[in-house]
Amino acid sequence: MLLVGNGTIITRDQNNTIIPNGAVCIRGEFICEVGPLKILKTKYKDATFIDAHGGLIMPGLINTHNHIYSAFARGLSIPGNHPTDFLQILNGTWWRLDRKLTLKQVDLSAKAVYTECIKNGVTTVFDHHASFGAIEGSLSVIGEAAKKYGVRSCLCYEISDRDGQEKKLQSIRENFEFIKACKTDTTGMLKAMIGMHASLTLSDETLGYCVEQNQGENGFHIHVAEGIQDAQHCQETYHMSIVKRLYQKGILGRKTIAAHCVHIDETDIELLKETDTCVVHNPESNMGNGVGTTAVLPMYERGIMLGLGTDGYTNDMLESMKVANLLHKHNSGNPSAAWAEIPDMIFKNNAEIAGRFFEDPIGILKKGAYGDVIVLEYDPLTPMKKENINSHLLFGMNGRNTITTIINGNLLMKDRELQHIDEAELMSQCREGAIKLWQEL
Repeated sequence: MLLVGNGTIITRDQNNTIIPNGAVCIRGEFICEVGPLKILKTKYKDATFIDAHGGLIMPGLINTHNHIYSAFARGLSIPGNHPTDFLQILNGTWWRLDRKLTLKQVDLSAKAVYTECIKNGVTTVFDHHASFGAIEGSLSVIGEAAKKYGVRSCLCYEISDRDGQEKKLQSIRENFEFIKACKTDTTGMLKAMIGMHASLTLSDETLGYCVEQNQGENGFHIHVAEGIQDAQHCQETYHMSIVKRLYQKGILGRKTIAAHCVHIDETDIELLKETDTCVVHNPESNMGNGVGTTAVLPMYERGIMLGLGTDGYTNDMLESMKVANLLHKHNSGNPSAAWAEIPDMIFKNNAEIAGRFFEDPIGILKKGAYGDVIVLEYDPLTPMKKENINSHLLFGMNGRNTITTIINGNLLMKDRELQHIDEAELMSQCREGAIKLWQEL
């Protein structure tokens, strides 16, 4: 039993309750009580006390769209690769990289990303994987890393026609084999979806086959209208928008994540709303790739289940929160925009999206919720209350303010000391793996 206390509790409940000098008690995998430290310390005398040192005690952060396979791209420069649009980025960088990945490099990438997640207070990750040079068993490799490092994960493999029929069928099998494996997992730590790449790499035959094989059982995790070329290809080939195409094929739905949705229109937004599809915004990636800006504010107003992800650009969700806040102020020309919408996306909606896959309450500090708790080092220089906590996070903190991370009741980092990971050895192995991959490229 763990008792995390001596800090300000940010519950993220409906009232955004804050408890000064509070504590969270975790028994096994779940939170058993939240309240004043003085009361809980007396009630749970035998619990191991985790000192928050006057900082913030919060629910673990959730990333609803990541790419573990991109880890070894940090610092990479491929000779002759000078992309000027998104399709050139895919062809010249990401598709070249994922074709060269080995299962060993996939394993190291996963461990490196999960280590960064722990250090940044990210306790749940929805990952969209691709390694067309090593498809079979790749999700199991990531799943084993997730279990070993203790990070809650929902995984899928990117189905695509871009590398031919054999690779497509392998990628489909990889999804369904992993889905089958996850059904036997009793920890509540691993879930699966069916991954898909962009519409321009998916034939009608492939979409139809995947829907038929799925039989309505699992959600899809798919890139939607990220680049203008994708949207143009769909109009020219199928004479409709990508969202409408996916709607007609039966891809959209409550357990489907549509990542990006940059190049969509009002009719598309209505279809996303009608099907209760989750849309995940990735601000830094969209800006870095120069693909445009997702219409977050209109979609939020229409009640779209709109979450926040990183697309592999970073593993710091608070960093993405800052960028999203600035992007939509800049894009709308309104300095009062995005104050409520972006915090709702990262704290409320990401928890709602995760709750569609994981059985118990997540992203909240309350009795019965998963024991995913983080402590952030923070000494506010101005008054802090429930009405302005998001402003304090925005201007005063980032992921590296995290000093303690607990996932599923397991203490993974305490006072910035990783508890079960030899980070120096892992980084050494990663550098060796990255050199081999870069040489291949």
